[in-house]
Amino acid sequence: MNYCDSRPNVLEWGSEEIAIPYRSPLDRKIHRYFVDFYVKMVDSNGKVSKYLIEIKPKRQTIAPKPSQRKTKSYLYEVTEYVKNEAKWEAAKEFCLDKGWEFLILTEDELKV
Repeated sequence: MNYCDSRPNVLEWGSEEIAIPYRSPLDRKIHRYFVDFYVKMVDSNGKVSKYLIEIKPKRQTIAPKPSQRKTKSYLYEVTEYVKNEAKWEAAKEFCLDKGWEFLILTEDELKV
C-alpha cells in the first residue's frame, strides 16, 4: 500500500494479518475474518492510534433494497451483506476491547 509506505506518521502496517473470529448468521458456525489492513500511526499531537481498515465498494456497505423477485443476484447480495455485517460487528468488538478503531472505507473516502 503506497499510502502507508510513503507517510512518515505511519509506524507500521500490514495486509490481512489479523484474523477475527465471527459467527456466521448463515450457518451459525465460527469463521475467521481477515481484515484488509492494520495500521499503526501517530497523529500531529504525538498520539499513537491503531486501526483495522476494511475496503469495500459503497454498494456493498448498504443493505440491498427488498425485491419482489428473488433473483440469484439479489440473494447473493443479501447473503454477502448479512455475512459482512457479522464480520464488521466482530471487528468493532475486537477493536473496542483493544482500544483500536475499525473503519470501513469506500470509494467516497479513497477518492480514487
